[in-house]
Amino acid sequence: MKFYVGSDHAGFAVKGQVIEMLKTKGHDVVDLGPENGNRVDYPDYAEKVSHAVISDEGSYGILICGTGIGMSIAANKIDGIRAAHCNDYYTAQMARAHNDANILCFGERVSGPGVIESMIEAFTTTEFEGGRHVGRVEKIMALQKSH
Repeated sequence: MKFYVGSDHAGFAVKGQVIEMLKTKGHDVVDLGPENGNRVDYPDYAEKVSHAVISDEGSYGILICGTGIGMSIAANKIDGIRAAHCNDYYTAQMARAHNDANILCFGERVSGPGVIESMIEAFTTTEFEGGRHVGRVEKIMALQKSH
C-alpha cells in the first residue's frame, strides 16, 4: 500500500514513528510534513495529504494532530476523501471494512504507541467489505456533491 502522511506540530513527535511502522510493514510512504515541531496549522497538512490521496488512485493517508478531530474535519472537506477519526483497533478496522476510509486520523495526545500501532495494523490489513456498505459509501460521497 502507498501512504501519504502528515501532521501538525501536536502530532509531529509520533509522525516519524508512524512512518517507520509503515515502512517496516513494507508500505511505500511519502512524508508530506511538517519537517519539524514548530507550530503549523493542521488544515494545511490535511489538504496536502487529501489532495495527494485523491491524485494517486488506490493510495491512503494518515493524518495526526493533537486529538485527530481537527484533521478529520478538515480532510473531509475535500471531495473524495473519507477520513476516519479513530481511537483504537476496532474503529480503524470498521473505518476500512464498512466505510472504505482512505485516510486514518488520530491524536498523538490521546493515543499511546501501542494503540497507534494497533490502529495502523487494522487499517492496513482490513479490506472494504463492499456488499451492503457500497450504497452507504456512495450516499456519503453524494453528500459532498449535493451541498
